[in-house]
Amino acid sequence: QVQLVESGGGSVLAGGSLRLSCAASGYIVHNYAMAWFRQAPGKEREEVAFIEPGGRALYEDSVKGRFTISRDNAKKTLDLKMNSLKPEDTGMYFCARARSGYYYRRRTLDDYNYWGQGTQVTVSS
Repeated sequence: QVQLVESGGGSVLAGGSLRLSCAASGYIVHNYAMAWFRQAPGKEREEVAFIEPGGRALYEDSVKGRFTISRDNAKKTLDLKMNSLKPEDTGMYFCARARSGYYYRRRTLDDYNYWGQGTQVTVSS
């Protein structure tokens, strides 16, 4: 069965960096787009970074220039490098697999059918 397992969360001071990783299994990784979502307390889950099998990446405006999403289809891993972290980046971060490989529109939660359990990121000022 499909499994997504995140790691790498933690607590950091504002301006610091973290790297999240997601290990995928149970499916052909290079056939599907993947993304990182963030959910802050009391807020909706939002897509912060998206990547297609070929490497095209898209970012939510607030993280552009600070976050970098990458994938290794051979190793079946998805990473999120987060630099210049801000307190507003605090939340639970989830790895997700999309239903398809390529999208020509903004994705919604319904476009994703597999999720990891999440890893907490806390940024303090």
